[in-house]
Amino acid sequence: MKAVQVTGYGDVDKLEVVEKSVPEPKSNEVLIKVKACAINNTEIWMREGAYGSGTKSGWKPEGVQFPRIPGSDITGTIVKAGNQVEESMIGKDVVLFPFTSSGKEGFEHISEDMSFIGSEYDGGYAEYVVWPVDLCFDMPLPDYIESSVFSVSGLTAWHMVEQIQAKPGETIIVTGANGGVGSLNVQIASKVFGAKVIAIVGDLTLKERIQELGAAHVLSYKSENLAEEILEVNGGPVDSVLDVVGDALFSTSLQVLKNGGKFCISGSAGGQQTELDFRTLYLKHITLYGSVLGTRAEFKRMLDAISEGKIKPVIERTFPLEKAREAQTFFKNSGKLGKIVLLPEE
Repeated sequence: MKAVQVTGYGDVDKLEVVEKSVPEPKSNEVLIKVKACAINNTEIWMREGAYGSGTKSGWKPEGVQFPRIPGSDITGTIVKAGNQVEESMIGKDVVLFPFTSSGKEGFEHISEDMSFIGSEYDGGYAEYVVWPVDLCFDMPLPDYIESSVFSVSGLTAWHMVEQIQAKPGETIIVTGANGGVGSLNVQIASKVFGAKVIAIVGDLTLKERIQELGAAHVLSYKSENLAEEILEVNGGPVDSVLDVVGDALFSTSLQVLKNGGKFCISGSAGGQQTELDFRTLYLKHITLYGSVLGTRAEFKRMLDAISEGKIKPVIERTFPLEKAREAQTFFKNSGKLGKIVLLPEE
């Protein structure tokens, strides 16, 4: 099969198109013919070494074992079953829950042995992938590409909104609202949980499209008076912040949060370290949440909401698999809206 491997930490030249043997499913696994694989920050940061010191990076302390096939947002068709899997599974169109874990129900995402597809296991930058059958779910939409853009970003966004216990009528700031997680945060918070969303982007030419996703207001982080603008459009402080940016908007977020407000972060594209005056936290009674991925139950609830049309796929463009270098480079460009998807068969 054709696949793209990461050969080590570094730039996109560490992505190589190779020919590999089609993997064999173990007894509890299935072989999936990959139809679409959306790109996440996860596999880019894994390649760049951003999750660790640069010598060891990944979801586990020992780091990624190279070469590794990345890719975690995967849809496809089951074409072969392990000997403990019902033959009736063959032919099913599925979306993959992106990690394994021995954690108890509701705590899978914080288990010490959580292992991620595309990091600890070979992933979806390939024509075929193997995965445990109990982590394969029916596609929420009939289209492979549209169904592929939710797994990691959507699960992360859904978990963030549940963590802050969003309620109808509350005001929630969503940073990075044009990205994969951010655009889904806007939809989930507004259209599923009924909150009022203030979306923060860089490029205000995206304003109408972000409003179509459910944002009540769209503001630019490039404004010199962003905090004042937020307080003005909301008529006062906000209830919560869903952040994927990190340092660049951290002080502004704490400034505009109400007393008793909540700040939830799942990314740090705008800076991984920040300065914090602890007095801001305790004097305003602010709660901080660290967040990534989520539980199987949340994944199911998200898929149901997608099937019901409450959450819609947001896709910027697609690339053929062999152009993974160009696709990851494009992914990092500013001004795009939504997901980038690799297609093995294109």
